[in-house]
Amino acid sequence: MSFAGEMDDAMARMMAGMHAPAASGDADIDFLAMMIPHHAGAVDMARAVLRHGRDAATRRLAEDIIAGQTIEIEGMQRRLAALRSPGREPEYPALGGTRGP
Repeated sequence: MSFAGEMDDAMARMMAGMHAPAASGDADIDFLAMMIPHHAGAVDMARAVLRHGRDAATRRLAEDIIAGQTIEIEGMQRRLAALRSPGREPEYPALGGTRGP
């Protein structure tokens, strides 16, 4: 398959995955449910450029994206499972560094 075809497929899977879960009304759950396929889409696109791309710097960036996003996906999946578990205790935000208000 061509690079353009792989990118189109990755984008279509990402968008379908982001819109698949029905809104739960819980911002944390809805955010994670949509961000997991978003990050998976980035991994798919990075893999496509590794198959088709030739620029060393772009390939290194794609490898970094795969490594970083894979770790983030795993963390988001664990957190989503915890948030969906019955009887969870409400948590209060802990912000630090340059994260938002």
